[in-house]
Amino acid sequence: MKPNVIFKDLSKIEYASAWDYQESLLKENIDIKAQFYKTASVGDTYTAATQSYLLFCEHPSVYTLGKSGFESHLLLNDTRLKELQVSFYKTNRGGDITYHGPGQLVAYPIFDLDYFFTDLGKYMRFLEEVVIKTIAYFGIKGERLEGATGVWIDASDPTKARKICAMGVKCSRWITMHGLALNVNTDLNYFNYIVPCGIVDKGVTSISKELNGQVIDEVLVKDLMKQAFEEVFALTLIYQ
Repeated sequence: MKPNVIFKDLSKIEYASAWDYQESLLKENIDIKAQFYKTASVGDTYTAATQSYLLFCEHPSVYTLGKSGFESHLLLNDTRLKELQVSFYKTNRGGDITYHGPGQLVAYPIFDLDYFFTDLGKYMRFLEEVVIKTIAYFGIKGERLEGATGVWIDASDPTKARKICAMGVKCSRWITMHGLALNVNTDLNYFNYIVPCGIVDKGVTSISKELNGQVIDEVLVKDLMKQAFEEVFALTLIYQ
């Protein structure tokens, strides 16, 4: 039976507000799982009444730094950040520094992996596959780059490799949060002020840039990604 996942489009939302909301959903599920394991007997089938969610949103301009990242990869001081009207947050996700902003589709899966598979590496590969399927509609071939997360274009050519989607997650008791950021119509100039994902010798791109500056229908991209999530994770989205 396919897991049911509640889908919510948070539209444009401040990064801190979306982070707080994710944390609240994570805590609810962790508390439910803790109660299950407290009362379960050895050999009981896992039946914790957790609820998985898929959140889509767009953030005002913000740089976020993962717990394994380096603050030196932010190339701006506080004064310049204020001038550019960009926020900065140190987060509890994996990965290094990245940018979120208008024209970018951010997806936050709050998944109880006990209902999917308990393998974080596999989970990351599945997220990458979701994006690969999404951008294939536009004739863009997404690829994986050995030793790095995310989705890349021309990954096999060091002189051309460029990232179109960054990823960073947190997992607690096999419940996930944070997720992926796909550049659709994103202003890529903001990436010039950071060392994206801590990688100094690779570029960044977007669906729009790959299609010679064409403005992309962001609603269409959302629909494609929702379909890809259902296919890759074998789940059913529930709309509320």
